[in-house]
Amino acid sequence: MMRSNFRGIDLKAMAGALSLAAVIGGFVSSAHAQQGHAAPGQMGFQEPVTAIAREIQSFHDLLLWMCVIISLFVLALLGYVMVRFNEKANPTPSRTTHSTVLEVAWTVIPVLILVVMAIPSFRLLTHQLVLPEADLTIKVTGKQWYWSYDYPKDQGDFGFDSILKTGADLKADDIRLLSVDNEAVVPVNKTVRLQVVGADVIHSFVVPAFGIRVDAVPGRLNETWFKAEREGLYYGQCSKLCGKDHAYMPIAVRVVSDQQYQAWVAEAKKKFAATPSSSDFADNAAIRQ
Repeated sequence: MMRSNFRGIDLKAMAGALSLAAVIGGFVSSAHAQQGHAAPGQMGFQEPVTAIAREIQSFHDLLLWMCVIISLFVLALLGYVMVRFNEKANPTPSRTTHSTVLEVAWTVIPVLILVVMAIPSFRLLTHQLVLPEADLTIKVTGKQWYWSYDYPKDQGDFGFDSILKTGADLKADDIRLLSVDNEAVVPVNKTVRLQVVGADVIHSFVVPAFGIRVDAVPGRLNETWFKAEREGLYYGQCSKLCGKDHAYMPIAVRVVSDQQYQAWVAEAKKKFAATPSSSDFADNAAIRQ
């Protein structure tokens, strides 16, 4: 599929494109003000909108507090040793060479710490890697340097490219280096399965607010999933160094109500009718490894 170009098409196709723009315009006015991107100067995670993203954030916070407590404990030990066992305070050093209690403690305590870390870690991995039954499946293809989205036959059988907006294409409410010409659209509170592959080199599909990160590898089909709980527009970016335009292939996913999603599908089938995607889904098993 090549990037969309409306020059030279007939009036019927142009009318379909304008109708689709009107539908998207309705999304903008009705969606929540929350935007899924980092604010200038922001520290920490973006606000999570999926259960997986919240679990990732909770696991991160647990590890952070464990690191803080361990660091403070080690710092306190160093301070105690410096004060208690310096030459002035302790002119006659101890000749102790062995302590069974101490050796057992410094073996058992780190093991217990690793167990505390492992339990939520394995639980999170299970939730990420065991894909639930999906309400919608979308195939995502990473290319140099843009993303392509394919919707299967039960969703309209169409596909399109999603390319960074630049220059005069940027509107007042667009975000430089994040806004795209065609956003992926999904319904709210529905389980969405993503089948991700690379067309040329390795890319990485990442949407922080959804808590998803998956490599797009040529010849290999990787899968992930999300279930967005709030409407809005959520952004991500390729996180693999995939070439000279790596910094210019953003991801934009708009989460809408069921009614708005059905309206978008009806218009998208007209706009992208020239690029059916059913064959792409039929070939998925051939590249699965």
